[in-house]
Amino acid sequence: MLLLHIKSMDLNLNEIIPLACNWVQLKEREILDRGIPLTKEMMDCAKRLGVKYPDKVKIMLIDKIPTPEDPILKAACHQTNLISGNTAGLTLRYGIYVRQDCKTNRNLYLHEFVHVSQYEKLGGIEQFLKQYLQEVLTIGYPKAPMEQEAINKIKEI
Repeated sequence: MLLLHIKSMDLNLNEIIPLACNWVQLKEREILDRGIPLTKEMMDCAKRLGVKYPDKVKIMLIDKIPTPEDPILKAACHQTNLISGNTAGLTLRYGIYVRQDCKTNRNLYLHEFVHVSQYEKLGGIEQFLKQYLQEVLTIGYPKAPMEQEAINKIKEI
């Protein structure tokens, strides 16, 4: 059992996952409703990186990647540095946030497409978050295997 110490509380990953899943679903819906579809070139790249359904992917350009409002998730993000002022992109299954000042960074899009592929391979939001968060919390970002996969796969394109 992996414990995360947050403000004098010890929470295990199983307590954080449901909160994180709800937040991801909410934000993904926002991106899918208001985001822009991939261009033909981006769809081709996404396919080459293993995305099965690139037509489902949408991108939302945003000034700053949002952090969860839930105090537990907010503290967890701060403690792990998963989402910070430096975060350039964030994949929420088929919804991808890209920071406005990074909109021309091709490698960022490719990296995020690998994460879309990982969501698909693992079977959804909960499965992705369980594995991803476990890796980041035990191994650290960016040494986590899922991050390394994204880093290494974009070198192939």
